[in-house]
Amino acid sequence: MSSAMESSAVSNDVHPTGETAKDQESSIPQLDTLISHLVAAKRSLSSINHVWRANEIVTAARSALEESVIVSARTGFLRRGLNNQLRLLYSVRSEVEEISLRGRSEFASVLKDLDAADARLRKTLGLLRETIVHSSFRPNGEDQKSLHDFVDERGVDELHAALKASIDRTNAAQAELDSSNYAFDDELQSIKKALGNYREATKLASSRSSSSSSPSASSSSLPSLSSMPSMLHSLEMHAQEMANLLESLVRHFDLCVTAVKHTEGGGAAAQNITGDMPAGVNVSGRGGPNIEEEINAHLNAPLDPLSESGYLEMVNVLMKDAAEAEDVVMEIQDRIGEMESVLEILVCNRDSLFSIYSATTDVFGHISSLASARLPGYIAQAHNFTRVWNEEHERIDGGLSDLSDLNSLYDGFLEAYDSLILEVSRRRHVRQRVEKVLRDAKHKLDQLYEEDVNAREAFRVEQGDYLPSDIWPGIGREPMRIEFRRILGGHVKNGDGEPSEPPDRAAGESSDEQRPTAAEEPIVDDEVIPDLPTLIVEQALARLQARSKQVG
Repeated sequence: MSSAMESSAVSNDVHPTGETAKDQESSIPQLDTLISHLVAAKRSLSSINHVWRANEIVTAARSALEESVIVSARTGFLRRGLNNQLRLLYSVRSEVEEISLRGRSEFASVLKDLDAADARLRKTLGLLRETIVHSSFRPNGEDQKSLHDFVDERGVDELHAALKASIDRTNAAQAELDSSNYAFDDELQSIKKALGNYREATKLASSRSSSSSSPSASSSSLPSLSSMPSMLHSLEMHAQEMANLLESLVRHFDLCVTAVKHTEGGGAAAQNITGDMPAGVNVSGRGGPNIEEEINAHLNAPLDPLSESGYLEMVNVLMKDAAEAEDVVMEIQDRIGEMESVLEILVCNRDSLFSIYSATTDVFGHISSLASARLPGYIAQAHNFTRVWNEEHERIDGGLSDLSDLNSLYDGFLEAYDSLILEVSRRRHVRQRVEKVLRDAKHKLDQLYEEDVNAREAFRVEQGDYLPSDIWPGIGREPMRIEFRRILGGHVKNGDGEPSEPPDRAAGESSDEQRPTAAEEPIVDDEVIPDLPTLIVEQALARLQARSKQVG
């Protein structure tokens, strides 16, 4: 807008444009026209409210930028720490889970071995129950017995009780670790939920920023801190330009007042129109004078003398500026609208950063609470399970070895019983051979004895009358007789060549008593060898051969 107070060095008769004085007088607008321009100029001064609002917007934007910078720095600091803490937290959870899985796998493997060993032992015990001791091995009248009756199963029961205690303790430790891990997972779920809230806050911040952005504002739809200083600068430029535009409106108003007051009959009208001016503020924001004070000072100031050519020039400038005043008002309105949009984006970005910061602190709060209060307990529970499992694993391994030893012992008992049957069969066969030899020997000895008796008697008859009786004292004796005497068997000698137990009677002991002959003394056998059926022996032999094949 052109200045209203520019001087013109023109002649009173001829205007620089070549118009005559008469033409100039005919082109001077009427007072009503000037008054209408004055009223319009006064109305345009209401744009001062927009300028005042522009000042508020700049102040609010500056404050929003400061808050955004602070909260963004805090959020960045927390997020860097959170990333490390989350990695550490999930690493601890993975390690605890690995301890649980490894322990569970080892425990399951040990239980499988235990079940297999126990099944073998129970099968062997079942075979002991099924194996009936042949009655010929036992005293007459005794109730039927199985091999299991000769086994003290208290050792098995005690071993089972010890293994059960170890298994129960391990199961309890595993259950405590599982419960601890479930609670740990619940904590992680809470953290995941907080992280979900953080992502939702970021997503919502993005959508808000996108919906509130304008084409002339930042092109980014995300809450960007880097774009906010340029937005603030644009707001300051808008505010400064609006203040300049308002100053031009004030000058136009001042020009209108001056023109009306220099027009005949316009002084009173000017006073009436300018009597209720709007309250003013510092327009430029640079410490300039208050507009209301400027206007009032101008209205109350006395009129300076003005030449006709100066008046005409002033009126021409006024008419030109009047045509532009409405555009200036519209520009101020457009600029304040633009500033409101930019401020909305700034505030939206700030609120988005605050919401992200709040979500970040929420996650940080969950992690801090977990790390300081409950995480040590979860870790300690894993260590406790490891300690318990190591202790019980060693005991269970020992019990597993004992189960195997017992099974070997009882299985050896079964094999020994079958071997006993074969041994009894062998001894009976040997005894039969011995008895045959004895019978044959006795028969031959009896024959020799009879022959010797007959020969001696014949000699006595033929030669006895001629030989004195004292020539040989033994000439009249009967031949000797052979006596078979059964001697109680001693105990089988051990590895040192000594009997494992003293014999019941010494073999070959002498006696002065006359021994009966074999024919006179009944055979008394101290070793009773059971007479086992052939089927029993064959079954025992088959079982031993089957075991031998399994071992091979």
